[in-house]
Amino acid sequence: MNNWKTNAQNQPFVASYSGGKDSTLALYKAMQQGTAIGLIVMLEEEGQRSRSHGMPPELIQAQAAALNIPVYTAATSWEAYERVFINVLTQAKANGANVLVTGDLDVPEHGCWHDAITKKVGLKLSMPLWEMDHVEVVREFVTAGFKTLVVTVNLSLGMRADDLGRELTHDYIDELIARGIDPCGEGGEFHTTVVAGPIFDNEINVKYGAIIHDGDYAFLPLELA
Repeated sequence: MNNWKTNAQNQPFVASYSGGKDSTLALYKAMQQGTAIGLIVMLEEEGQRSRSHGMPPELIQAQAAALNIPVYTAATSWEAYERVFINVLTQAKANGANVLVTGDLDVPEHGCWHDAITKKVGLKLSMPLWEMDHVEVVREFVTAGFKTLVVTVNLSLGMRADDLGRELTHDYIDELIARGIDPCGEGGEFHTTVVAGPIFDNEINVKYGAIIHDGDYAFLPLELA
């Protein structure tokens, strides 16, 4: 039996952090169990954007500062991703981390990538959201008082460009469900950036750039206001 939901109990941990709702809720839940000593944010090769959610480094640093948690960043290609991620994990372990926390929901019990990676480094894995109901995840996130904005949409999966910049609320969750969209976005329907919440010392004030279209995707660049 995996103790993936509770492995952070009374442990110093480092969290894999995208800046979006799932990784933030996982961090929040893990902080109720153990002590966060770092965030890991992986960047694209040029180091100009985060690999998962396309955030600029200054926004990542603003989130880390508001969370009052140091951040480890590393730029990498997809080809070198595993090697670079292991290097960052090894560094976090040397700085006192015993556990890696991630925001994964639907990973298999066997063959989980993060499980394999943490075992290579000698860390435990904690996934506080593992196997949670998707609607329950977003309801808990909103009820806890987090504020997050939609920043990426997949137009081929029912999302629209006018969803960009919208805040995830209970009413918006209802609307997404009515539109036949997973309100957790686990099928890649959308990504979010969190700007405030109970573990943030302050709200991050952002301004919107011009929407960028790329194939099936539309992106809303955020900058610090």
